[in-house]
Amino acid sequence: MESSLALAEGAVIAVVQWLKLIVEAASAAVIGIGVFASFARWSTGLLRGHDEAFGEARLKLARYLALALELALGADILATAIAPTWDQIGKLAAIAVIRTALNHFLRRELEEPRPA
Repeated sequence: MESSLALAEGAVIAVVQWLKLIVEAASAAVIGIGVFASFARWSTGLLRGHDEAFGEARLKLARYLALALELALGADILATAIAPTWDQIGKLAAIAVIRTALNHFLRRELEEPRPA
């Protein structure tokens, strides 16, 4: 009975570790896509002479970074669920604070009226 329980626990841990790796890779991919999309928006706007291209590209990148931080937080929650250490809990708290602050300032910036 104990060996089957240990085997099941090992399988759950392995699945969660793979899932954490996949979510971390997705987070990195989102950052890469966001950098590319933001650069494309900025350079296209620059070539067309749009003065607001930098601000739009910056906001686009901020949205991608917010999503990447959400994914990173999810990956850390998975890691912490398996075998929480104080180091992992601290890292999870830091990511949660950064994500919350970034989302707050992004939302505030998006809601501010733009000059005409």
